[in-house]
Amino acid sequence: MRAAKALCALVAALALAPGLACAAPRVMSLDSCADQYVLALAPRESIVGLSYRAVSRDSYMRNAAAGLPLRRATFESLVAARPDVVVRLWGGDARLSKALEKKGVATVTLDDAADFDGVRANVRKVAAALDRRAEGEGIIARMDAELARAAGAGKGRPALYLTPGGFTAGSGTLVDATLKAAGYANASKAPYFSPVSLEGLVMTPPAAVVLGLFDMARAGADRWGPGRHAALQHVVATRTTASLPASVVGCPGWFAADGARMLAEAAR
Repeated sequence: MRAAKALCALVAALALAPGLACAAPRVMSLDSCADQYVLALAPRESIVGLSYRAVSRDSYMRNAAAGLPLRRATFESLVAARPDVVVRLWGGDARLSKALEKKGVATVTLDDAADFDGVRANVRKVAAALDRRAEGEGIIARMDAELARAAGAGKGRPALYLTPGGFTAGSGTLVDATLKAAGYANASKAPYFSPVSLEGLVMTPPAAVVLGLFDMARAGADRWGPGRHAALQHVVATRTTASLPASVVGCPGWFAADGARMLAEAAR
């Protein structure tokens, strides 16, 4: 009788605290960008798989990834991990997508966000799938606070984003949104990602150059790019206002606001 009463009490307690009655869904991410969202939003014990890039230098959440299982985006990995939810941006092939559908695994596909509204939507999408809405709103609130602190610092000065391979980013990119969030005007007139015009850069240098991904550049990796041109090197040496790490600009995430803050701090 005593045991039956104890069991009833336990059931009643769980009914009053439904969060204790069911474990968090097992979650797996299929690529480095999805890793960031999973690491930021999922309870650590519920993460059953991350990509091998989760611990790389260009992973914003790499410290949180230490010790968690790393898996390839394959059918075999899916079977071994047994996730309830899979998060992806570009990871996985057609075979894996069919396997996920067949097994009834919930799949959250991130959008390649080109602005901070898109980032907010991605955060909320993953947070809803993992039943972590409060945590998602916390991430968004911190991002918005960074953006508010960065606003207007560039005072409308034109700034050109530049990668080691000589590419820049125009409208329709999160880099463009980051520059504008810090109060800069984007010096690139071409939309999306495009090669830098060496002649234009030398003849009419922007007020500021913002480097991106240079922390990942290997010696000699851009030897065929415009970066080796002496005139361009002079512009970079004299006009660079900030260098944004790959962990901040490599994926469409809330941490792009860190980039806006870095630009604002440099401007001030």
